[in-house]
Amino acid sequence: MELKEIESAIEGILFAAGEPVGVERLCLALEIDRSTADAVCQRLADYYSYERRGLRLVRMDSSYQLCSAPEYAGTIRRAFESRKPARLSQPALEVLAIIAYYQPATRAYVDQVRGVDSAYTVGLLLERELIEECGRLAVPGRPIQYRTTQNFLRSFGLSSLEELPELPNSSPEDGQFTMEMQAAMERLQAQGEDKPPTDEAPAQAAEALARAEAAGEE
Repeated sequence: MELKEIESAIEGILFAAGEPVGVERLCLALEIDRSTADAVCQRLADYYSYERRGLRLVRMDSSYQLCSAPEYAGTIRRAFESRKPARLSQPALEVLAIIAYYQPATRAYVDQVRGVDSAYTVGLLLERELIEECGRLAVPGRPIQYRTTQNFLRSFGLSSLEELPELPNSSPEDGQFTMEMQAAMERLQAQGEDKPPTDEAPAQAAEALARAEAAGEE
């Protein structure tokens, strides 16, 4: 398969997916190696950005996704009459910060750091798909461990966890340290609200494509 064909195929896969697609899945589907897939995705990302297109190709850990361009976030929201997601409360930001920086983390650990029961807040973050279960700790009782999700990365405008702000070297049980984590998450949340809803735009585009195809068949 020629390079241009690979580029077009990846573009089509990401457009139709409406969600992040793992690079290994791209490699398997197109029978190419990892370095080729990454290079083609970077080429597409550079093209969308340089040409100021309405789409962007973003990387999230080892996955790629097509999303709408950040500068058109307000226009897209108005077009689909969608609301901004509700801001996270202070307790939710505290819990999310602890899990983000010390994942995988158990609820007992979160409770220990915060000094209060976090059961309700953990449940809320699970419902919003900002965290997910990722196994159990090998100790008596085998408590559930939690980690952040790709939806967390999208919501806070991050490509990977490596982009989390650096924090001072001190104990996580220290009150000031917890406040530093919360402040960092608040800044990220504010930045994320200025970006388009990447988890919705590709799906809506895929639906539009399906409708266009159906109309053409009639």
